[in-house]
Amino acid sequence: MDFTIRNIKNGYYPGLIKIFQEFTEFEKLPDKMINSVAKMETESEYIHGLVVINESSEIIGYATYFYAYYKWIGKSLYMDDLYVKKDYRGKGIGKKLIRKVIDKARTDKCNKLRWQVSEWNKPTIDFYKNLGA
Repeated sequence: MDFTIRNIKNGYYPGLIKIFQEFTEFEKLPDKMINSVAKMETESEYIHGLVVINESSEIIGYATYFYAYYKWIGKSLYMDDLYVKKDYRGKGIGKKLIRKVIDKARTDKCNKLRWQVSEWNKPTIDFYKNLGA
């Protein structure tokens, strides 16, 4: 399967909103979603991340992150979300996506990359453990 990983930009916002909604359903919290394309356009300076695009130009995965500063270690990158649509899991997409986030943290000279996973999300916990986290 062919796919590309690109930086998030304005033209991806409609597709991102759709996949954000899918992720909120996966997390069993769809009613918490208040984001919109208009909100993203207004707040675009705060949107950092990557999208995974398939051969049909559909967003099939994404990772979002932001920079943080911690007193103990200094500059860090915090990965807020990493999500791959169900039909595309198990194909190495998530692994390539997190490696791109790791590369971003290294390139930007971050001292740490942080993220967290809900305790109930065993498949994702196993995914990160298999990567050595």
